[in-house]
Amino acid sequence: MHPQIRMDHPGKCPICGMTLIPLKQDTAKVDSNAIVMTPDAIQLANIQTSVVMHQDAVQKLQLYGKIAPDERLVQTLPSYVAGRIEQLNLNFTGEPVRKGQNIALIYSPDLITAQKELLEAVKMQKDYSAILPAVREKLKEWKLSDSQIAAIETSGRIKNNFEVKSTVSGVVLVKRVNVGDYVSAGDPIYEVADLSKVWVLFDAYESDLQWIKSGDNISFTSQSLPGKVYKGRISFVDPIINPDTRTASVRVEVGNRDGSLKPGMFVTGESRSIFSGGQNDIVIPQSAVLWTGTRSLVYVKSPDSVNPAFVMRKVTLGPSVGNGYVILDGLKEGEVIVTNGTFSVDAAAQLAGKPSMMNPDVNVKKTSTSKSNSMAGM
Repeated sequence: MHPQIRMDHPGKCPICGMTLIPLKQDTAKVDSNAIVMTPDAIQLANIQTSVVMHQDAVQKLQLYGKIAPDERLVQTLPSYVAGRIEQLNLNFTGEPVRKGQNIALIYSPDLITAQKELLEAVKMQKDYSAILPAVREKLKEWKLSDSQIAAIETSGRIKNNFEVKSTVSGVVLVKRVNVGDYVSAGDPIYEVADLSKVWVLFDAYESDLQWIKSGDNISFTSQSLPGKVYKGRISFVDPIINPDTRTASVRVEVGNRDGSLKPGMFVTGESRSIFSGGQNDIVIPQSAVLWTGTRSLVYVKSPDSVNPAFVMRKVTLGPSVGNGYVILDGLKEGEVIVTNGTFSVDAAAQLAGKPSMMNPDVNVKKTSTSKSNSMAGM
């Protein structure tokens, strides 16, 4: 039951009292730092091993995010003149708007004065021809169209209220004013977004950022649109970490002509990335690694021992990949390592006075072993 107990004569195990059994040692040289275990002890501790092999270090990441308007397609529709809002034609957020549509009526004393100047300039056109173009240009700066200016000149009547026209198409994100409000030149009336293209903003933890870069493919789904999978490429990774969530924003730009992706909608994304160190890396299961905080250790099976013998070895870990680690240094292809029961092997090494996770500096004189009549616990 305690294979670490060794005696040079028959007797009983000092731990459990069971009769010791003869130990058949190898004729081959075995590292004196190795812990030798019997097949029965291996089976009892459920120790499993695997062969170290090269493989592509591919990381699958699951990211969570939401749909947001493309900031480049969000525009403010302002008032170009000072005045009072007499009428609003868009009354709630989410309402669609077309380019050229009348969105508001505004009463502006400045425009009334400018119209009077225009009509006077028309009357004096024969004597002062240079005045009329200047007055027309002034009205154009306030976004009056040529047809509106021509209508004033033709009718000879002053309009009290003027239409504010939309310069873009989209949907209303924010309504900034109400009927009766006074606005200055440049004050916003609406914020409008073109949702034919949207952003998907994922939150990526800082530990995952090493696997994410611009240009990577990513697919995502939404519970509101079951069965539909969207695909895109990462266009931007925020260089600043959010101090509250410890995440960085990852942006994907996608088309949205049908309007199915709505701002605020939650989505789940999945990306596959290959370790930047290259292909054919050595990847071992996480269960094979003993981590002490400063060192990463594995147990490597000695190839020349008849009975299983394991030697502790320090390795250099790369990033985690799924349920494994990329090994940067310390192992080579073809070696056999303990992948299950690593703590049991380490415990046996500690009891036998061999180098272990907690006692890395134990020095055991290396000697060759031969057949003897020594006794060991089962």
